[in-house]
Amino acid sequence: MSRLTKAQREQVRQMFEGRCAYCGEALSDRWHADHVEPVVRELLTKRTAHGTYKLVSGDPIYPERDTLENFMPACPPCNISKHSMTLEVWRGWLAGHVNSLNAYHPIYRLAKRYGLIQETGAHVEFYFERIAKAAA
Repeated sequence: MSRLTKAQREQVRQMFEGRCAYCGEALSDRWHADHVEPVVRELLTKRTAHGTYKLVSGDPIYPERDTLENFMPACPPCNISKHSMTLEVWRGWLAGHVNSLNAYHPIYRLAKRYGLIQETGAHVEFYFERIAKAAA
């Protein structure tokens, strides 16, 4: 299935009324259709006519995941951040950034001291999960 038709893209876009399935922000015109369960493409090195090498995307490692049912609408920052991670791995990766900010960013720590930032320790919950919970 590699490319979605315009009708399929619109179907994916409207899954959450034009919002990113992950953060809930309204989608811009340049939104992404993300594979929830990653398809993951192998990277191949090819030699160019000039003798240099470049990385190219190869065949999918999990082609069975390339289905319409495995797509979610995503804003570019969420899709790029998620990359080829599963939802659980990405959730942990996102949560781990608070520790990184505390360890390496003095401005973040200063803003926290002045009450401009308040850490909640909340579990990372995606927009589509909040919507499902509210509907139940």
